[in-house]
Amino acid sequence: MTAVETRPAGVIATGPVHRPLPARVMGFVALTKPRIIELLLITTVPVMFLAAGGVPDLWLVVATMIGGYLSAGGANALNMYIDRDIDAMMHRTEQRPLVTGLVSPREGLVFGITLAVVSTVWFALLVNPLSAGLSLTAILYYVFVYTLGLKRRTAQNIVWGGVAGCLQVFIGWSAVRNELGWAPFVLFLVLFFWTPPHYWPLSMKVKDDYERVGVPMLPVVAGNQVVARQIVIYSWVMVLTSLTLWWPLGETSWFYPVVAVLLGGFWLKEAHALHSRAKAGVTGPKLKEMRLFHWSITYATLLFVAVAVDPFLH
Repeated sequence: MTAVETRPAGVIATGPVHRPLPARVMGFVALTKPRIIELLLITTVPVMFLAAGGVPDLWLVVATMIGGYLSAGGANALNMYIDRDIDAMMHRTEQRPLVTGLVSPREGLVFGITLAVVSTVWFALLVNPLSAGLSLTAILYYVFVYTLGLKRRTAQNIVWGGVAGCLQVFIGWSAVRNELGWAPFVLFLVLFFWTPPHYWPLSMKVKDDYERVGVPMLPVVAGNQVVARQIVIYSWVMVLTSLTLWWPLGETSWFYPVVAVLLGGFWLKEAHALHSRAKAGVTGPKLKEMRLFHWSITYATLLFVAVAVDPFLH
């Protein structure tokens, strides 16, 4: 029997469970939240192209990607260790390895701390100390400020909690130039304003889960119309901020702003459509909140692809 088969719903597995090696390996991989890390790396590597004004040193790119995976993976594992109690009660997270017993809490804690330490040393030795410091700051912020400090206390949790993921652009830039600058700061702000309208639609979809465990995500404490209005506001600020990389900074050619306008225009269309449906009192599947969530991932991916391509046209 497996942990999933014997564990009652909403209860963390504590007894002995059958844990074959291949499944355990996949359990540890799952602790790193690979799908989230994919997006983090997509926002890191293109910034390296922008910082280099073309193709950066490929070994440096590989070293930064590995370090970034280890860093984000460690933070995510520690997040799952801390949140395993509420994860067991939420349908979206009830199959996570620390809930099912595939990985024990002690193993998860040790694994997360080990990845955090290794990633910091990796960056310091193979990239540079500045990138190592930024990576460690992201880990500490995600674990202590967001997971332990904000998530269960304020509806603004995801707004300020998103700072940890935004720091990836600074890591990519500093890996190449060993300094910070205005260009990565603009992209940091783009991701900062992107995070709430990216995550709030998903929160709207699963708000019953968050309400059940007492996590005050904005859709739990405010109506859909209020959330959708906030999404529209953040969306406009995000799109306008994205254009400042072109003007007044002048860091790009014509290509990036054209892509940013097209992508941003479609985003704003979806955001306003969601607000219109929420304002009309539409609920359930007809609200179609996940359309914006899925588009937000496409938006971030294509925008940062444009960041990587633009230096070749500058």
